[in-house]
Order: sequence, then structure tokens, then C-alpha cells
Amino acid sequence: MIRIEKSVYSPPEKSDGKRILVMTLWPRGVSKDKVDVWMKELGTPRDLIRRYKSGNLTWKEYSASYRASLKGKDELLRDLARDSRKGTITLLCTEKDPNTCHRSLLKEAIESFL
Repeated sequence: MIRIEKSVYSPPEKSDGKRILVMTLWPRGVSKDKVDVWMKELGTPRDLIRRYKSGNLTWKEYSASYRASLKGKDELLRDLARDSRKGTITLLCTEKDPNTCHRSLLKEAIESFL
């Protein structure tokens, strides 16, 4: 199972399973014991997040660019798909709404390997 509804600031719960931080930069104020794994390679590229947060990209443009940034990362995505078959994984970043966050796009990419 792949969960995306929590932010990295949400307190850890047993039901989270493996907590995976998927951000390029480590978030301020978060101690290392709040996550099990940091996969910065799956975070949004810095330039892309800047352009999106400044309003220079629509969600559709952002989504296409983020998906393109995942090219060549099939091995990581397969590993996460395998982990999700064994148990729950929770993808984390600082964004509170998973529907406007790269976590939703990443979840789709991982699920394509299930």
C-alpha cells in the first residue's frame, strides 16, 4: 500500500509503515528520526519547484515536467513498488495537500510497476 495523505510534519504512526521523505532538500525543523529513508532523487528538481511556487507553471505543466524528471529512475520506482507489495509505505514532503503535490504523481509512477 502506498500512502500520500501525510506531510513530513505529521507525527509518525505505526500505520505509516516505512516513512519515505521524497524531497530534494531536507525540510527545516524535521529530525532524522521522523523518517526511515530519504530519497532526494525523487523530489521535485529545485528549478521546477521554484517556477511552480512562483505561479509560472500550471499544475498540468508542473506534472508533465515532474514526470519527465522521473525518467531514468525506474530502478528506484521498482524498489518502492516492491516495498509497497510487502507492506505500507508513506511518501512524505512538506506540502499538506497531496492532490497538488508531487507525491500524487510519484505514487502513480510507482503503481505503474505493480
